[in-house]
Amino acid sequence: MIKDAHTIIIRPVITEKTTQLKATSGVICFEVARCANKIEIKRAVEVLFKTKVAEVRTQSKPGKVRRVGKNSGKTKDWKKAFVRLRDGEKPIDYFEAA
Repeated sequence: MIKDAHTIIIRPVITEKTTQLKATSGVICFEVARCANKIEIKRAVEVLFKTKVAEVRTQSKPGKVRRVGKNSGKTKDWKKAFVRLRDGEKPIDYFEAA
């Protein structure tokens, strides 16, 4: 069980799709620790960004096989979380975390 919010939330995932989700429905996407559960993710976002979370959805992503010349390897597996804020909460600016 992870306690520190900075080790649970690794980084925001900024793509075209997540930017559109943030603008239309207030859903923010983060890369999170693989062992973190939804409750820990919710608490970490509330502590870091001082806002209330309505819902957390998680998705485990397998790593991809990559080749460099004749050497092949695999990128790490990772987990992402889609966090929806409560109605009336201020939107999260990615660079305001403490």
